[in-house]
Amino acid sequence: MPEDWQTGGFGLYVHWPFCAAKCPYCDFNSHVAQRIDHAAWSRAYLAELERVAADTSGRVLNTIYFGGGTPSLMTPDTVAEVIAAARRLWIPANDLEITLEANPGSVEAGRFAGYRDAGVNRISMGIQALNDTDLRRLGRLHTLAEARAAFDVARQAFDRVSFDLIYARQDQTLAQWRAELREALAMAADHLSLYQLTIEDGTAFGDRYRRGTLRGLPDDDLGADMYEATQEICDAHGLPRYEVSNHARPGSESRHNLIYWRYGDYAGIGPGAHGRLSVNGVKYATESRRNPQAWLADVAAGTGERPRVALNGRVQAEEYLMMGLRVNDGIEPNRFQALAGQALDETARQRLVELGMIEDLGTRIRVTNQGVKVLNAVISEFLSGEG
Repeated sequence: MPEDWQTGGFGLYVHWPFCAAKCPYCDFNSHVAQRIDHAAWSRAYLAELERVAADTSGRVLNTIYFGGGTPSLMTPDTVAEVIAAARRLWIPANDLEITLEANPGSVEAGRFAGYRDAGVNRISMGIQALNDTDLRRLGRLHTLAEARAAFDVARQAFDRVSFDLIYARQDQTLAQWRAELREALAMAADHLSLYQLTIEDGTAFGDRYRRGTLRGLPDDDLGADMYEATQEICDAHGLPRYEVSNHARPGSESRHNLIYWRYGDYAGIGPGAHGRLSVNGVKYATESRRNPQAWLADVAAGTGERPRVALNGRVQAEEYLMMGLRVNDGIEPNRFQALAGQALDETARQRLVELGMIEDLGTRIRVTNQGVKVLNAVISEFLSGEG
């Protein structure tokens, strides 16, 4: 009988923790370093792959994702070594998706050719805005001209290119966002990640917001209008939403992220990387220390992971619900019940249908377009009726 994780698949996430500069909105584990010993990092990644593979040998590997930080600051040789090791340690899927995140300021044509030759077949580019004023406000080191040039280089080297934009930015109007989104769609990416600006604690923007110096943020109504415009324009251009913030041409969805949302297994290696691994019938949450030098020392001592945390069926069911309701596919109530040991709360299920928040197809539950806007409330409604 297949294990639960096989429904979602198996992927590898590799975290590169270094950036050229820290963006003021970013709460990811990224660090600015003057000197990087690339050989030491390559050795550490390879040691971690061997360690994780000992617990997961014989699996089909569906995806590899180089995230960060700014993975386009990695040497192509390091990327090639990681990919070659992963292909050796697991069984590579015939359609193995290998994504690398890139920032326009760190793109060189020769380097991209090196990544392609290493086996990367998909690029995710952090463009974030299509005007120089907002790029500066967001702390980006690249200009719009550099972003367009980098995108053109990526399109020449790779069949699959995605890029990110942030909307609901300071002083941004609805008309400006509509025009910018149409401009982005004209660039012929097959996938767009479109995020509403959120102010996170522990970031430079978070500090400014608390001091009252981050001005011009849109109110909730304008933010909602921008979200509606995003759906309308992307639908019209053939890139419908398949997850809360992600749009793709059919067939061009991020297979790696779908492993998360479909609650598969993924090995996370690198500083601060998280994972979910099923070993001997037990699903574990894995996590690594965030500090890059401390992580290297941990790997040298035998493991880059902190002690694994076993997840009981109830926790797994809740994680499956929270991740699965983000995507258009939705969740399977039977899978939830198998994990949790009890069915979804029937009262909550009926109430959410009556409110128009979910579509209940019996074997599958999906969040409606209305429900997506209040997804956290939908999830809370289900979970508050459990246990």
